[in-house]
Amino acid sequence: MSSAAARAEIGHRSLELARVLLVESDVASRLTLQTLLKASGYAVDVAASAAEAIGKMDASTYELVLTDPNIESRETGRGILAYARRKDYKPATAIIHAHRDGNTREYSKNPKMLVETEDVTTFLGKVAELISLRATRRSGRALRMSANN
Repeated sequence: MSSAAARAEIGHRSLELARVLLVESDVASRLTLQTLLKASGYAVDVAASAAEAIGKMDASTYELVLTDPNIESRETGRGILAYARRKDYKPATAIIHAHRDGNTREYSKNPKMLVETEDVTTFLGKVAELISLRATRRSGRALRMSANN
């Protein structure tokens, strides 16, 4: 690898804000959201199935796991988030809501779980908010643990 290519690679990595796992079965939605997140500086891994998502969560750490609520079934979408919450690295988790699925009423009961994709600014703001909240909680836990030692 040339030194220019190495500098470009290092520069690219330094721009990544956080690692996001995007779990979406619809190819068009997955590519659109992946492109949007990458263009915004996030490192994005994608999964098209629950098994693929679980494998990626076991192999890497993520600051945020976003999933389609109906990836294979409604229960499977929730199961992916439950699995993510049990990981030692405690990623932020959220359900992706596109107005195409009509489940707004069910998920609006817990707005921290819902990330709507219709408005790009709102979507990216919610992603940043979830990642920030996770970082704040991790810092708080680390401070409490060091104070107890």
